[in-house]
Amino acid sequence: MHRTGADHPLYLAKYKKAVLSFCLLFILNFGCRQKERSWSIYKADASSTSYSPYSDINTNNLGKLRLAWTFNPDDATEGARFGASESNPIVIDGIMYTASARHRIYAIDAGTGRQRWSFDPFHDGRGGGVCRGVTYWEDGADKRILFTGGDQLFALNAETGKLILQFGDSGRVSMNIGMRDDPKLISVKPTSPGIIFRDLLIIGNEVSELYGAQPGYIRAYNVRTGKLVWTFHTVPKPGEPGYETWPKDAWKYAGGANDWGGLSLDEKRGMVFLATGSPSYDFYGADRAGQNLFGNCVIALDALTGKYIWHFQTIHHDLWDYDLPAPPNLVTILRDGKKIDAIAQTSKIGFLYVLNRETGEPMFPVEERPVPASDVPGEQPWPTQPFPQRPKPYSRQRITEDDLSDFSPASHDSLLKTFRTLRYEGLFTPPSLKGSLNFPGTIGGSEWGGAAYDPATGILYLKSNESPEINVLKKLDTTGIATHLSGFDLGRQTYRIYCAGCHKMDRYGDEPLYPSLVDLKKRMSETDAIQKIRDGGGKMPAFGGILNGKEKALTDFLFDRQGQSLSIRKGDVSEIEANSLSNTLSAQEKSKADTAARYLNVSAYGIWRDPDGNPAIRPPWAVLNAINLNTGEYEWQVPVGNIPELRKPGEPETGSTGSPGPMVTAGGLVWIAGSRDRSLRAFSKTNGKLLWTFILPGIGSSIPCSYKYRGKQYIAISVAGNKDTPAGSILAFALSD
Repeated sequence: MHRTGADHPLYLAKYKKAVLSFCLLFILNFGCRQKERSWSIYKADASSTSYSPYSDINTNNLGKLRLAWTFNPDDATEGARFGASESNPIVIDGIMYTASARHRIYAIDAGTGRQRWSFDPFHDGRGGGVCRGVTYWEDGADKRILFTGGDQLFALNAETGKLILQFGDSGRVSMNIGMRDDPKLISVKPTSPGIIFRDLLIIGNEVSELYGAQPGYIRAYNVRTGKLVWTFHTVPKPGEPGYETWPKDAWKYAGGANDWGGLSLDEKRGMVFLATGSPSYDFYGADRAGQNLFGNCVIALDALTGKYIWHFQTIHHDLWDYDLPAPPNLVTILRDGKKIDAIAQTSKIGFLYVLNRETGEPMFPVEERPVPASDVPGEQPWPTQPFPQRPKPYSRQRITEDDLSDFSPASHDSLLKTFRTLRYEGLFTPPSLKGSLNFPGTIGGSEWGGAAYDPATGILYLKSNESPEINVLKKLDTTGIATHLSGFDLGRQTYRIYCAGCHKMDRYGDEPLYPSLVDLKKRMSETDAIQKIRDGGGKMPAFGGILNGKEKALTDFLFDRQGQSLSIRKGDVSEIEANSLSNTLSAQEKSKADTAARYLNVSAYGIWRDPDGNPAIRPPWAVLNAINLNTGEYEWQVPVGNIPELRKPGEPETGSTGSPGPMVTAGGLVWIAGSRDRSLRAFSKTNGKLLWTFILPGIGSSIPCSYKYRGKQYIAISVAGNKDTPAGSILAFALSD
């Protein structure tokens, strides 16, 4: 029989081979694409590990690591300050989803950085506000991106970026509805993404930190419909657990105790874990006598119902704004040869709390110790606080005169003089009328970046900041408040609006383009400074026609003319008044609250520096720590970040404070940015040796992430803006071919 070419055995064999190869290639590509979900949730996974299982990029080939692509959102409005996105990008099947500093949402090709779509929740408005990431959910072909913009919760089609009209009110849900007070008079703005359990999005919120703030309710929404399913009251109502730890009517007026840093999930157990901040007001609590559950607590809830399971309180009756700033890491530790599921919770004071995941019991001893009493009228601090015995604190918790910096004899003498006038009895010294030292401080210990956990070794990696502050309380008397800011405060406000974009919030600038202003009075007279501000020069524009007479106030701030006349800010009073208007207290209850004594910390959140603007304590000012959770011992500790002009010859890097946390990868590396030297660093996870550094175009303002695209591993990070890209950018790195 005659055979044609098409049915010849040799042809058929080649054809079958080609078809088989195509099928294998298709299956391989499809399989790889489906597996590209190693970083599909904020901080990598539901356990908040900030861990990547990929080892293609490792300690042996860092020399081949190159910048692969850059994405510039280019969405900054005209005249806006440089943006700094805190978004930790997630990657789903080759698509990266993230938020810009302006709070626009982007879908980006994870291999090229090419934009697929964008969504603007503010309709071309200025936007902004902190957004640390988005949340992904899917059910078959229904794929959604959930995020908050302002006080709205949005649901987008993950493939098109269009609103899902069946969700809530045409794609959005008001986060104000379901809180304690009038939703028309409040604004609840979450800053960290929620977490998914089945068809539920569980999320915390950001609220005011002043008197009359909203309570930090934890809520779960149906992902399909936007319907509110359950609420956990962090300021308990009558009959709920913890109610007895407050005055009887506190649930009507007390606020805060909110989870603003994100959540973790044990899907197998159906448990969601969260960590709360302090009750409001942060620095004075006469109206909230008691331990104040569930402020400053690690909490475990039933993820399906929101039912309370257990809690552990890290600070009783917080007077220092010692929030728990990051989600708990879900970890597994070895104890007597057995594996025990646990959680590890970072803190602002440098304690690491390691708790049994099922019961909340500490895995290492914790002692309740007496702490200093308050001398402020009406205050009733809790007499003891918990002190974990292991691991040892990862941040300095006490300052002596020997710890004060000595950049010059005069600056050291000034610090010494101030130190001797302050009330200071170590950790938990309460705020006072004459001024108390707060250390490690409100941005001390760990911040929202939290920790990274390596499940292969049981080691936790975390950054510690050391940034002392001075707390000065003043009685709030609204009749004595000026309707305008003091010269120093007005100058500080003016600086933030017009100057911080180039010279940075800490005035250290970005050499050589934008000079440091911390020692301005050494280099320039006030007259010359005012003239420079008015006329400009070089890269600096003229501000004379913009500031309208505020130049003197600006130099008061730049020349540190704060003196002893700290004053209550009108802005704080206005916020308290707005909180009061929204409250549903009866007229009689409001009248009683209005006559109660209130105090404000008029020096809150101000880093203690010497007269030249340098840190008040000796370096290191930031340290990267590696803690073995099985033993509670440290593997290593190294300074992280650097301030070159303050580094003395022959000494190690100074360390530089910053909020973003680390990422650890199976390639033996710990990655971290966030310091003002703009460096992305990679350390050996074994010994802490610095192996690789890349100077970013701006400060690395987020936690790094790692993922694979078509078989290649990438490292990506959100970066703050600069003159050329004021909206910021995303940089992705990969090994060169």
